[in-house]
Amino acid sequence: MTIIISLNARTIDTLDLTPALSVIEPLLQEGAIALHEQQVQFQIDYPRKPDDPRELPEIPEIRLWFVRLDALYPWLPFLLDWKAGELTRYTAMLVPHQFHPKEGIQFNPEGLEIFVMHKIFVLTNWLKQHNIQGRSRLMAIAQMFGYELDDALFDLISA
Repeated sequence: MTIIISLNARTIDTLDLTPALSVIEPLLQEGAIALHEQQVQFQIDYPRKPDDPRELPEIPEIRLWFVRLDALYPWLPFLLDWKAGELTRYTAMLVPHQFHPKEGIQFNPEGLEIFVMHKIFVLTNWLKQHNIQGRSRLMAIAQMFGYELDDALFDLISA
């Protein structure tokens, strides 16, 4: 089941997290957050001039909204619909990058490494708090961005 968080210019420009809160908080309260893994998508309606070549993650107002959301729910990648590209788009909102016509999105390597490891640490703790087995899930997140994580890392951070 796909869960949509709809954003418009007003919510973005005022940093209003209500659209996300109204979707995510009930999922947390029902106590079965694991049932909603990889189901959340964002629908972003932000007007641009016809000659504006920027992608949504290149618009500072949108990026700032996502930075605020990530500060509140740093474990949100668990809920994002990876197959629909939501994890990559979410990452683009938070990590410096460039778009190349032939190669697609190119993340700043150091920024991406910091982002991935931060999410691994956050999600390791969050999954443990929710009694969700997560090692393979976390390895999959890292692999999506080209990183191979060793079991020893998880042993280290779980100790």
